Amino acid sequence: MTDTPETIVRDAVAADAAAIAHVHVTSREVTMPYLPPRTRTDAQVEAWVRDIVLPGSAVWVAERGGAVVGYASVEDGVLDALYLLAEVRRQGIGSRLLARAKTHSPAGLSLFAFQRNTDARAFYEHHGFTLVDMNDGSRNMEKEPDLSMRWP
Repeated sequence: MTDTPETIVRDAVAADAAAIAHVHVTSREVTMPYLPPRTRTDAQVEAWVRDIVLPGSAVWVAERGGAVVGYASVEDGVLDALYLLAEVRRQGIGSRLLARAKTHSPAGLSLFAFQRNTDARAFYEHHGFTLVDMNDGSRNMEKEPDLSMRWP
């Protein structure tokens, strides 16, 4: 048995933009292959994280062995993102990021997820989120049927 490096959850900083962008792109490609091919380059995703996400949201990263392996972001009570690299899923890291988001927004959180992302829905239900509504995809840029959930 090999030792797994400790995972820490910390506030994200500007220097994390490239790593967060990598987690975002990689996670979506691996866990949601049904999404349309992406139209933005790695550099464009990194710029979005650096210029939009980090200044406009509360963002946390999960770091293991000095590398960012996941992140979560909240803006105005909405959990905009919670992404992990595929190889660290089901190890409690997503739960730790979500706990940080809940602490940040004790009055409640809402989120959107794709209907086909059954793993995400089960994860959020396990953590106390309930289904609010379902949509045909007209409210997201991927045009993929989605759902909204709310905690508490």
